[in-house]
Amino acid sequence: MNTLEQLSQAVASGKGNDAKTLSQRALDEEICPSDIIDRALTPAMASVGERFRKNLIFVPEMLIAARAMKEAMSLLEPHFVSAGIVPKYTAVIGSVQGDLHDIGKNLVAIMWKGADFRIIDLGVNVPPAKFAAAVREHRPQLVGLSALLTTTLPAMVETVRILRAEIDRPVRIMIGGAPVTQQFADEIGADGYAPNAGVAVERAHALVGAT
Repeated sequence: MNTLEQLSQAVASGKGNDAKTLSQRALDEEICPSDIIDRALTPAMASVGERFRKNLIFVPEMLIAARAMKEAMSLLEPHFVSAGIVPKYTAVIGSVQGDLHDIGKNLVAIMWKGADFRIIDLGVNVPPAKFAAAVREHRPQLVGLSALLTTTLPAMVETVRILRAEIDRPVRIMIGGAPVTQQFADEIGADGYAPNAGVAVERAHALVGAT
């Protein structure tokens, strides 16, 4: 098993220390950082997402894998910066106003980061105007809105309304969270809905036209 295969396995298994060590080994072997992501990290998280969808693993296991990927990325990102390499896409993400939950949002952000997205994470309890301001500043192709509480769904509705009314450039909006459904996404005019972080990567790539 070569270094990239070992790294992919370490990330999928949630072994953060191994993921960091193997990422450094891959760099020492002069493997391009983008190849490390494309050939090890992205397939690992795709595997994790697929197992999650099939109920073979659950949120704790997915979180551990995401943390392992974060350990690997912490070594790789400086190399991208120094080489002037930037992700192909940009996404703004946050939990809508009134919602302080961030586990699902953080999972999606990490998954997107490993799928060639630059992530602008606005955190939790984000007002609609802050989403709009971030879209104007960073000019993303995608905005991700998260809500765990039913009581914060009106804030999601208002955020979509403001983004549609105030942003004069094309931007795709994806929503997700426990009380969110495809029907709700259709009703409020969102472009996409993801029931979990694994699906969120597939839907994100579909929305931005990634090949």
